[in-house]
Amino acid sequence: MVSSAGSRRLSGIDAARGLALFGMMATHIFPLYNPETGDATWVALVFSGRASALFAVVAGIGLALLTGGKTPHRGATLTDDRRGIAARAVVISLIGLALGGVEGNIAIILFHYGVLFLLALPFLGLPARILAWVAGAWLLLSPVAAYLLRPWVLATVQPPSLQANPVWEHFLAPWTLLADVAVTGYYPALQWLGYVLLGLLLGRLDLAATRVQLALVLGGGAAAAGARLSSDYLLGPGGGLTELLATGQGRRLPLEQMLSVSLTGVEQTGSWWWLAVSAPHSGTPFDLVHTAGSAAAVVGLMLLIAHRYSRPLAILAAPGAMTLTLYTLHVAVMGVVTAQPEPLDPLVIFWLQAAAMCALGLVFRSIRARGPLELLASGAAQGARSTGRRPAR
Repeated sequence: MVSSAGSRRLSGIDAARGLALFGMMATHIFPLYNPETGDATWVALVFSGRASALFAVVAGIGLALLTGGKTPHRGATLTDDRRGIAARAVVISLIGLALGGVEGNIAIILFHYGVLFLLALPFLGLPARILAWVAGAWLLLSPVAAYLLRPWVLATVQPPSLQANPVWEHFLAPWTLLADVAVTGYYPALQWLGYVLLGLLLGRLDLAATRVQLALVLGGGAAAAGARLSSDYLLGPGGGLTELLATGQGRRLPLEQMLSVSLTGVEQTGSWWWLAVSAPHSGTPFDLVHTAGSAAAVVGLMLLIAHRYSRPLAILAAPGAMTLTLYTLHVAVMGVVTAQPEPLDPLVIFWLQAAAMCALGLVFRSIRARGPLELLASGAAQGARSTGRRPAR
């Protein structure tokens, strides 16, 4: 049976989400630095920053598809959409808070994911031409706003970040929680909203059209390459790296190695040259454009593959259709792995989990069932939409 354009489109989006899931799993399981040389491993070079950005961009695409796709909903329907998405965001955030107490060296994204859903609500009714300007401006200007705001946050809020995943106890320190989620944490909402806005824009396009899919691959790839090359030039011949190495943080930290892996935990203050780096999780314009471009290219590629090879792609699309459940399962499993007295082989840990997730995804797909946590979030969303409807007279 030949699948429809709509089902092929969703299969490609699910495949991109599945790839993001496995990429994030890889960064959680495998070492990001070579223990002998201190250099970045191939997992860090391929997935660090890109996998989580892809996850956020695809989330934006999902919001667009929930609210009308190419033709955004209006009026009471859009109000219902917003109510449902807000309920979905609360459920996801609650799951994130529950997972925050699991032992393990994982920066859990779900609480921030829910916050980003809420922040995206005002933008859901915008057409593609306006979203293009808003998303582009956000990706380029939010890092500047964060750079200007960060010194004030560091000086005013004590402590300025959680240094951990959000849990219920952190609500007793609301200003620290707010600072961490918005500016100083692992997934700062100020910059990360740009990924969701880009996803909203992509979801307003005709994703079933081959020309759009090719444009995503070529345009996203060009943006990613251009951002990385421009950053390399500014840091190298432009003299930026020398300036950064002369800062207090540059003298204290192995900055050159960290630029290939992650700048998480680096304050990035005292020099405007911080905005020239493209390191994963640096939240700079070059980082956001590079990772956003990479995400767009992957989405386009998955859609192109789904157009011709949707059945083989099910190995990614099936688990990608239930990432909330599988991501939660992964975090729980890694809590057990971390608690073991002796370290386990990361290659075995990864492939056992990946195989189990693909099998679960394919089973749920074959019986046309949703993941349990997806069902919970969808039920909450549907309930919130229903409560907003007025009885007919």
